[in-house]
Amino acid sequence: MAERLRPPELVREMAAEFAGTMILILFGVGVVAQVAAGGIGDHDSIAWAWGIGVALGVYVSARISGGHINPAVTFALAVFRGFPWRKVGPFWLAQTAGAFAAALIVRWNYTEVLAKADPGHTIKTQGVFSTLPGNGTLPVSTWGALRDQVIGTAILLFIVLALTDLRNAPPLANLTPVVIGLLVVAIGMAWGTDAGYAINPARDFGPRLAQFITGYGGAWRDQNGDLYFWVPIIGPLVGGVVGAGLYLGLIGRNIPEVDREAEAAGRKPEYDVS
Repeated sequence: MAERLRPPELVREMAAEFAGTMILILFGVGVVAQVAAGGIGDHDSIAWAWGIGVALGVYVSARISGGHINPAVTFALAVFRGFPWRKVGPFWLAQTAGAFAAALIVRWNYTEVLAKADPGHTIKTQGVFSTLPGNGTLPVSTWGALRDQVIGTAILLFIVLALTDLRNAPPLANLTPVVIGLLVVAIGMAWGTDAGYAINPARDFGPRLAQFITGYGGAWRDQNGDLYFWVPIIGPLVGGVVGAGLYLGLIGRNIPEVDREAEAAGRKPEYDVS
């Protein structure tokens, strides 16, 4: 009876992606609000909180949906790993909605602090919710930021595929989300200067929309007045495919296949590299 009352598979997966992405943004955008508006913490606390948020978001959603929590991951898996194309749009919608909802919660909770730090809700605290070229202060162009997002997301997907490839000695037990979280910490510490390491279209667009409807009139533009919102969308989608393709070409296709029958029979397994 309980099985018959469960919602359809896609609805369950969308709910998981919504929840996982919401957890990610509650920690990620929350920590930036605390640092930028509250003056508590620094770059390292931002990098660690984003990484922990990724790990926890994946743990929340992995059993049901695979724990994508990132449209770039969903897209790359559809291109290379047989993820159903009919699910790509619904997953993107759920991920963006989860990010949007979480950003609204952060915006509400930090209302007084943001108003004190930036009464006009200007570019000064826009980076709490969405990314900017050069983090709003350094001379990085729109195209420089796009380059950065392609590279950063390529690194992310290259290593995510390595960590989830069962033929490639992945982390033991259920530690993969922890290692992916550490990967995001490392990207934040090494690749955060040029564009704030969004590396996730939902992570940027959902909070950007939330800030726009709550008083940040310039949310779609950068500190130079240029239309910028598209950069953290297009860059990660392209970079994810590049990174996944590089992994499969350099590593994935070269990992030998194990002869499972020989392994089960206790004989030395033979490997097939064809």
